[in-house]
Amino acid sequence: MDALTRANRAIWEKAARKYVDEHDDLLRQARAGSSLFPAEAALLAPLLRDSPDVVHLQSGHGLDDIALVQGGARRVVGVDYSETTAGAAQRRADALGLPCAYVVAAVPRAPLRSGCADLVYTGKGALIWQPDIEAWARDAARLLRPSGHLFVYEEHPAHPLWTWDVDEPRIRANRGYFERTYVSDTFPGEGATVWLWTLGEIVTAAVGAGLTVRHLSEYAEPFWRAGGLDAAAFRGRLPNAFALICST
Repeated sequence: MDALTRANRAIWEKAARKYVDEHDDLLRQARAGSSLFPAEAALLAPLLRDSPDVVHLQSGHGLDDIALVQGGARRVVGVDYSETTAGAAQRRADALGLPCAYVVAAVPRAPLRSGCADLVYTGKGALIWQPDIEAWARDAARLLRPSGHLFVYEEHPAHPLWTWDVDEPRIRANRGYFERTYVSDTFPGEGATVWLWTLGEIVTAAVGAGLTVRHLSEYAEPFWRAGGLDAAAFRGRLPNAFALICST
């Protein structure tokens, strides 16, 4: 890891203690139903129909992995550079007796063999931690078998620009769509450096890695609201999430 990634990892390891402390609640959520958004689940349904082997890059708390297995995946291998996060996710999967396994490693350069997955899944706050979007896309493509799919459900690149004002949507004065990085000022990544990639850069990286774009959609609903906040920017006028499906 480079120095900046190591610094980000240290911040994330500290924040990830919440996944240990909230184990019982997260386990209840996993048992109660899918963590996938309705639009996300609908797009994934045909991709999960044939019981694919799934690799989840930057797998986080693991609830999405459980949902993927519940949706039809044969097994899920999660990759995350946080030992705390991966350990907490493994504990939940084991408690439910589900075929999920976790590898502690940075992405890209996931320590998995090429062509090991039918579906590579990532999203919900993953791409902002990637300093090289082209290297990320190449690694995702490397993991896929012929006729495999890359599925991304992620924060829209414009989302970090919106203020959380409740009266009117506004643009933050300290951020720009074409800027490269900013320092996060909110939990769980407070103090970490995150990267901004435009929608065009993300799609172009996937195409440059040899993948074919099959679907691209944008959504007004964000995947996360701090404290359940009802910001004006989240009420249908602005993009806050997107989905991308590519095939080999």
